[in-house]
Amino acid sequence: MTFSSLLPLFAAIPLLAAGLSVVVRRAWLDRALLLLVPVGTLIGAVALLIHHQSNAVVAHSVGSFSGVVAIPFVSDTFTAIMLAVTGFATLCASVFLLKTGEDRFRFATALILLLSGGVNGALLTGDLFNLFVFVEVMLLPSYALIAITGTWRRLGIGRSFVIVNLVTSTVLLIGVGLVYGAAGTVNLAALAGAASEDPMIGLAVTVVLVALAIKGGMVPVHGWLPSTYPMTSAGIMALFSALHTKVALYAIFRIYSITFEGAAPWMPVLLVLVLATMLVGSFSTMASKTLRGALAFQMVAGVGHILVAVVVMTEASLAAGMFYMVHHIITMGGLILASGALEHTYGNAKLGGLSGMLGREKLLAVLFALGLGSLVGLPPTSGLWGKAGLVVSAAAAEDAAGVSGAWIAGLTIGGIIVASIISLIALQRVWSTLFFGHVQETYRPDDTRTGRGDPKPLTADVKCSARLLAPATVLIAASLALFFFAGLVLPLFETAAHGLMDPSSYIKAVLG
Repeated sequence: MTFSSLLPLFAAIPLLAAGLSVVVRRAWLDRALLLLVPVGTLIGAVALLIHHQSNAVVAHSVGSFSGVVAIPFVSDTFTAIMLAVTGFATLCASVFLLKTGEDRFRFATALILLLSGGVNGALLTGDLFNLFVFVEVMLLPSYALIAITGTWRRLGIGRSFVIVNLVTSTVLLIGVGLVYGAAGTVNLAALAGAASEDPMIGLAVTVVLVALAIKGGMVPVHGWLPSTYPMTSAGIMALFSALHTKVALYAIFRIYSITFEGAAPWMPVLLVLVLATMLVGSFSTMASKTLRGALAFQMVAGVGHILVAVVVMTEASLAAGMFYMVHHIITMGGLILASGALEHTYGNAKLGGLSGMLGREKLLAVLFALGLGSLVGLPPTSGLWGKAGLVVSAAAAEDAAGVSGAWIAGLTIGGIIVASIISLIALQRVWSTLFFGHVQETYRPDDTRTGRGDPKPLTADVKCSARLLAPATVLIAASLALFFFAGLVLPLFETAAHGLMDPSSYIKAVLG
């Protein structure tokens, strides 16, 4: 048995565990699976990262068929990084779900394990059709997770999530079909450079990328994200934040870099949309009336920042974009789980409904200050290095698709700075609203049936418990670690970016 032959287990084990959870109905087994599967993914991903120090790419064709017709599972440094960070975020969200008791919902564990299996498969697959299949494996349990968690409004709002994703999945499948019709294959290694050489293949790949951009939450088709994610529970929203949009962005990085091998002719349009995504996400944060609503709009702004890497399309920009994506998964997960702890304890998610918390929740005040500061890009947080890397790489942008490098640099750097200033103003309002102002006298404890209990006097013993805050604390601590140990991890991102810009090892590993 070779190392590469173990790759399908990343998808198979969560799917088998989901089946076991359904067949054997034991609460202790569900809790064990909910924790052990992401732990196993994290350990396996770290092992992959170590293996990639001496082997740039490992690939396995299921059934040992030839490379073009088999189902290829491929891993390089970028894949291993994403497996590790999504496994870590899934573990923290799962712990939070256990602490809030949401794991007791019927089939919740099985649905989360199915979601994990789909995510791991989408990160590892080496062809477009199986990417579509794993994305659907990822989405189907998500529809059910929205239905069983969150407030009663989820039942109405969830329809937007289902409709948008069903339509987008149809567009994705059409795009995959067009690629096969134009190129005769959907294997990414076999499609290397094809989109830049053949306009028909380029158009077909563009349809695939458009579908992924919608799933990623890019403006102007982002509205479904801030309207649906906050309606789920905080634990499920943290899962969706770490997995759904990030898998789409990962796929955009992978597909765009290998099929176009440079700037696509529509890159100027992408540049405008990326700028709009950063600015609309940041501006909209100011108007949000709920804590998790503000975070959802920051997710949209984060999508724009991450895709700056694709616009500039250099090794430095891709490394910075990957670093920013990892930072965003960890930091956003920490903030969502911290807001979930507030909601679970005080039964209120509205800005203004929670105030004067500084004296009561000092640890939360620190966690929010660090997390929100990281989204803005303030030291000492990982967001600073992510944005600094994007700015430095954008400053060295070269001419592409008829747009001068100076314009690309000016617009992207200007967009990052303006979006950061607006985010700073909006998130400062969020923090001060939560922790300053009048000290509230009543609270509405969380009610898993109705969402909100009846108002009760707020006594001194009502505080977020340490166990409830632990997952958010771990994630925000990881964000801090990324800042202080950036020098140790940056070479990993540089290696991953080199693998995207020079796919020769990827092609050789898949096609032989």
